[in-house]
Amino acid sequence: MADDRPVPLDEYPVHQVPLSMKHVATGDRNAYDRCIFHVLDHEGRALLIVGLGVYPNLGVIDAYATLRTGDALHAVRASDALGEDRMRLAVGPLRIEVEEPLRRLRLVGDDDLLSYDVTWTAGFPALWEPHHLQRRGDRLTLEGRRFVQAGGVEGVIRAAGEEFRVTAGGWTGTRDRSWGVRPIPGEEAGRLAEEHPTEGFHWLWCPVRFEDRFLMVIVQEDADGYRTLNDATLVHPSGMSHTTGGRRDRQLGWPVPEITYRPGTRHPERALIHLGDLRKPQELEVEILTSSPLAIGAGYPPADDWQHGTWRGRGWTDRRTYDLTQPHALAAYGVTDHAARFRLDGRTGHGIFEHGSFGRHDPSGFTDFTSVAP
Repeated sequence: MADDRPVPLDEYPVHQVPLSMKHVATGDRNAYDRCIFHVLDHEGRALLIVGLGVYPNLGVIDAYATLRTGDALHAVRASDALGEDRMRLAVGPLRIEVEEPLRRLRLVGDDDLLSYDVTWTAGFPALWEPHHLQRRGDRLTLEGRRFVQAGGVEGVIRAAGEEFRVTAGGWTGTRDRSWGVRPIPGEEAGRLAEEHPTEGFHWLWCPVRFEDRFLMVIVQEDADGYRTLNDATLVHPSGMSHTTGGRRDRQLGWPVPEITYRPGTRHPERALIHLGDLRKPQELEVEILTSSPLAIGAGYPPADDWQHGTWRGRGWTDRRTYDLTQPHALAAYGVTDHAARFRLDGRTGHGIFEHGSFGRHDPSGFTDFTSVAP
């Protein structure tokens, strides 16, 4: 019989259901709880992406760190059996320390290929993203709750003989926390996918940090341009709460992106996002600095060497360097995180332009999965 004794968190009055905090209130194998951090240089020299995830119904905890510098992508991935101490966010050489919830966290990687010690400090209140639902036919495949936040970062990153001093003035940090159910490898294949094929999917996720404000833009559309997720919200720092010193978060309406792609690809080179605030229409200019495909090294679908939540045994660690001058076929069918410089209303900011476009998307002129920009 499995050992099912109480865990330390059960001492605290934080329960939502009559279960130990060791368990989640669903038997869905796809239950997850994870985070992602982006640490980006304002000149585009480096983009560090760090993530950690827990899969309680699979008994797995895993983490990854990737660093894009030049044409190289260094990646360290680690996986292990999920233990009882859910406040210990560590797998192999990678760990995250919550020094002050919602305000200060420390990212640590201690590996010969890629090491870092970076302190992330919130500059703005955390912002709830829209409740996220997706189905294949009548099967619920994704239901997630997320918040996003931006701030300053300080510390050091080392890889392949290079050292980057991370300074608050020259770097930006964003992060995303999410939990719920989300497809883990094996869920989307087989008969379910055959009977409910995906015609097209178009995605944009942009957390942008300016000196005096934080902007979040989300767009998700299906093949004919029908929008299933939409957000454009401006957050001010004062008060570090939802009502920021008497100023509520400001909604900027219906974002309409114009993306210029590299010819023969769906790789964005720049973009202009029209923000539909009727009182003062604004345009968000996007300049791509460097890019990191999440299917390469970071374990996001359709990665073929490792994906989140998969059992690799106890104490598994993998490290490798990818040459991004070489073609990686799967990268075109996954989401890519682009470090970017943004301009809005005379201000310059920095953040992530996360983009994915697969299959047909009528507003972009893409007709099928092989269609690319002219």
